[in-house]
Amino acid sequence: MHSYWINNLKGLENTPVSPQNLQFKFSELLYNSYSCKAKVENVNPETGEYKIVLQGTLDCCWDENNRSCYHYGS
Repeated sequence: MHSYWINNLKGLENTPVSPQNLQFKFSELLYNSYSCKAKVENVNPETGEYKIVLQGTLDCCWDENNRSCYHYGS
């Protein structure tokens, strides 16, 4: 039913992407969420490496079959 969004999210882990592509994907995700938060788990000042965890709830998912936006809870 919402396999496009779920597969799209899971795909973030599998493929290294450019920062611009990742920004686009996260912007789309956050735009279609009705709640979200971020937690900074680690920042290494020596290497610049960081780990941030995003958590949220999707508000709207695109349904390819119906060519429409499905809102959770409706």
